[in-house]
Amino acid sequence: MALKHAVLAALLDGEYSGYQLAKAFDVGVANFWHALPQQLYAELAKLEQDGLVEGRQVVQESRPNKRLFRVTDAGRAELERFADAPPKPSFIRDDLLVKVQSADRIGTGPVIEQLEERAAAATAKIELLGAMLRTMRGTADEAEYLLRGERIGAYLTCLRGLAFEQGHRDWCLRIAAVLKERQRARAER
Repeated sequence: MALKHAVLAALLDGEYSGYQLAKAFDVGVANFWHALPQQLYAELAKLEQDGLVEGRQVVQESRPNKRLFRVTDAGRAELERFADAPPKPSFIRDDLLVKVQSADRIGTGPVIEQLEERAAAATAKIELLGAMLRTMRGTADEAEYLLRGERIGAYLTCLRGLAFEQGHRDWCLRIAAVLKERQRARAER
């Protein structure tokens, strides 16, 4: 997937400025696609040049003017083409895993600390995603929302983000515990 598809998908909900798009990525899209604000601004310019989004100037009295972007028919067609294409397999690329891989050849103290920090960050993200899911559902229970909810795509990707963060947290805590136990066993020798 290219960043353009994540941006187009985010803009399906309506018009966004670059700043609003960056916030939408931080809150909703970040559970499956990471992008820095400057990457988003550059991508919006490219998408506009390619005719996949169109921008309009909004004059503001007390602030600088802003541009709002929306998906064009060509942008929707590109998303449909993307949805029809077979997905590429996903893979993990994580520097912490390189550190864990070498844990029995290097000092494990910093690795344990980093695992625990990642677990804490995942826990915070779990709470955030849970709150987002509850907000999207409103008064409906999950089964009812999954059957009749109006904006199901965002909900489903949020569920995937939640499952990822829960698995990541659990793995980090388990590996930190294993490495700590190995440190204790070595110290007792």
